[in-house]
Amino acid sequence: MDTETPVFDVAETPATAHTPMHLRYFALLRRNANFRRLWMAQLISEIGDWFCSLAVYDLLLLTTHSAKAVSWAIIIQTLPWFFMTPLAGNTVDRFSRHRLMILADVMRGFVVLGLLLVRSRSEVWLVYVLLGLEVIFASFFEPARSALLPSVVSADEILPANALSSATWSLALAVGAALGGAVAALLGRNVAFAMNSLSFFASALLILRINVRESHLLPADSTGDWPRPRGLQSLREGWEYIRCNPKVLVLAFAKTGLGLLGGSLLLLSIFGERVFPVAGHGALAMGLLYSARGVGAGSGPLVGDYMTRGRESRMWKIIGFSYFLIGASYLMFSRAPSLALAAVAIFFAHCGGSNVWVMSTTLLQLNTPDRFRGRVFALDFGMNMLAAASANYLLGVGFDNWGFTARQLAAVLGAVLIVPGILWLWAQARWARAAGPGTS
Repeated sequence: MDTETPVFDVAETPATAHTPMHLRYFALLRRNANFRRLWMAQLISEIGDWFCSLAVYDLLLLTTHSAKAVSWAIIIQTLPWFFMTPLAGNTVDRFSRHRLMILADVMRGFVVLGLLLVRSRSEVWLVYVLLGLEVIFASFFEPARSALLPSVVSADEILPANALSSATWSLALAVGAALGGAVAALLGRNVAFAMNSLSFFASALLILRINVRESHLLPADSTGDWPRPRGLQSLREGWEYIRCNPKVLVLAFAKTGLGLLGGSLLLLSIFGERVFPVAGHGALAMGLLYSARGVGAGSGPLVGDYMTRGRESRMWKIIGFSYFLIGASYLMFSRAPSLALAAVAIFFAHCGGSNVWVMSTTLLQLNTPDRFRGRVFALDFGMNMLAAASANYLLGVGFDNWGFTARQLAAVLGAVLIVPGILWLWAQARWARAAGPGTS
């Protein structure tokens, strides 16, 4: 096994004027047309996603009156990622990532149209089937997108590109959740489902216009003597690379703890429906809490960039700090006396969550060779989703079967989320000082 090392030769930046992250967003979008199309595709499809998700959760709560029904939906939206990890990673490293993304978007556009057929409690099973099919295609799309990004932007654009992608997810959550809750309450869920379908088709058209050179499809040198491994050989090669590179392995598990935060999907739904309903509409309160989550997640990378100044050593440190912030914020959320204070706690929690996501993704892209990125990011997403599925299952059972209140479960989640921060102190001590150069 050759010990291929990364990736981008970037030098530590001297103490110079630091361009604020939001200004780097605008510069990146202005000068890089390919990234601009990728960003627009993400914005459109993710707003549609949140329209659909809020409508699905509202449908399940109203038709089944069970928190477990929502937790099962969230599990089906997450757990298949883990089981698809070997196939998705192998596929993303063997075939055109660009084409895989287009195909996944088109298929998801048709799948979500099937939600229009669900009209009664007896047809709820169809929701689960369709959500499962959608996430199978998503399990190819997201690793392909993360692996393709370094081919679309330059080395010094990677951090702002990831930060903007996280901010875009956050904007989509804030806008999509607030509008989605209102649309579901005022116009009906079917409108939200139709809009989500159209968003996937629009995303596919934008990605189709991206021109990118995919170096993982090329031979290692001009002689062409590097045949791309296939099947089990590819899986073995990917596992051997990860096993022989402990820093990459640790970074690939950085989001596993963050996956536990996926339990907030169920908690925010229950808090909106049962604890803080607005004018009798759970969907409206749910949308406001999800919006606070989105605004926080969009703000986090701006603060994180100011604190790290593009230095890898500081990125390692802020991941640990962010986990402690997440845990403390959810402990405060569990005691919030009003919807407004609950939203403030959610804002700070997801400021921390977005920093874990952005910094760990950037470090992975900087430290993983192109031909292994698909398999590494498939593991990264798969473990994150396994943790999210587990958290939602336990929270659903805790609420319906074990008699915990929503506030008690929020407190337990906050305490558990401090644990990854404690574990990360070991990784931080080992690699933060030795981290080479920054990305600026």
